[in-house]
Amino acid sequence: MTEPVKIKFGGYGPPTTTFSRAFKRVGDALEAQFGDRVDVKYVWNIMDLGYKGEEILWLVEEGLLTVGYQSSSYLTDRVKELGFVDLPFLFKSNEQARNAMAGGLGQHLSKCIEDICNYRILGYFENGFRHISNKLHPVHVPADMKGLKTRVLPSNIQVRTFQLLGADPLRIDLSEAIKGVVEGTLDAQENPLANTVTY
Repeated sequence: MTEPVKIKFGGYGPPTTTFSRAFKRVGDALEAQFGDRVDVKYVWNIMDLGYKGEEILWLVEEGLLTVGYQSSSYLTDRVKELGFVDLPFLFKSNEQARNAMAGGLGQHLSKCIEDICNYRILGYFENGFRHISNKLHPVHVPADMKGLKTRVLPSNIQVRTFQLLGADPLRIDLSEAIKGVVEGTLDAQENPLANTVTY
């Protein structure tokens, strides 16, 4: 009997996140289709093992994980074209964003990523539109961002956007952002609402 193909999914959130639940659905489908010919395992949150969220890519490159998810912002230093989807107010609705990423834009970006990084893109799923939360005051207009030390993703587009809003953007990993919020060294953070509630 041949050894089963080992597939290890890895992420940076608890099993209850939409990302983890999506992985579980894919894993369940693989097991249903291939039975004991596959051995599917999950590492729900690499941060629980001492890794940073941004290290998903390294873990896949090193073969410690087979499949991982990552915000496209983490690749913008290597694949400049990905910065396009970090532009604020690019899409008017979830439907428009989904259609673009499932269509020509997603295909183009996948090819860029594969050509530059040699990653195989299995698909895109949304992280959600970004929301700003902070400990000082409500944010209703751009001027409300003035001077807020705000965690942003590692994207020059995001950094510049928040600078233009008057904020003090800090490019830090999710694990460090959580610590900064708890310890009070950050004034604000931007994330999809689901991440803000989860972490």
